[in-house]
Amino acid sequence: MKEPQSLEDAFMQVCQEMLAVFVKKHKDYGKGNILDTGELGIAFRVSDKLNRLKHIISVNQKPVNESIEETWIDIAVYAVIAVLYIRSWFKRLELKESSKKNK
Repeated sequence: MKEPQSLEDAFMQVCQEMLAVFVKKHKDYGKGNILDTGELGIAFRVSDKLNRLKHIISVNQKPVNESIEETWIDIAVYAVIAVLYIRSWFKRLELKESSKKNK
């Protein structure tokens, strides 16, 4: 991973990581898990992630499955998905063909 030269570069790098996580997981899960439960379901998923994070940090435990950094990325991705959902873009739009092929 290239070392960013500015805060904007660093922010963009994390956003690119979020996009990669979103595309990868969207290919596995599809839209059903979000469309079935809507915004409330997204809030519960974020709550689960935050509770896991609070527990790991409070007991100073090294996570077994996903890193703390990955958990924060997942929370951020869910926040973006919530905005997409509210704007009706999540239901209406699909991944680009190029994203579908790069698995």
